[in-house]
Amino acid sequence: MSTKARGLYISLPIADRMRSMLFYRDAFGFELVGEPTEEDGVPEPLMFRIDQRTLLALIPADGLGWVLGDSRAPAPAGTSECLMGVAAATEQEAADLVERIRGSGGEVLAEPGHRPWGYTALCADPDGHAWQINLEP
Repeated sequence: MSTKARGLYISLPIADRMRSMLFYRDAFGFELVGEPTEEDGVPEPLMFRIDQRTLLALIPADGLGWVLGDSRAPAPAGTSECLMGVAAATEQEAADLVERIRGSGGEVLAEPGHRPWGYTALCADPDGHAWQINLEP
């Protein structure tokens, strides 16, 4: 008998909670989870709902190191261990998303364009985590 996962959490190390909250809210339009704290106005934990079963958790790098414990160290800043992706419906929607990423403090690593595998762009959040924008299959 197999057990189905109830949800998926993606956790990324970050340097600045406010900067990351604003980036993911403004660039991707992800839904913020939780109430802002009195301390810095950012929910704790800092999470975004991606869809019904997926949450993106943004954890200060030293906090992620604490969670990982002695088993392994977080990747050095600027190192991406995975490539996350988001789908756009049209080339214009992909281009608009790239501009929101740029305008929200992200870096465009590869402008939108046709590649042998399809229409795509490559961007990074302010902490260097890579995101690929593709057209929906």
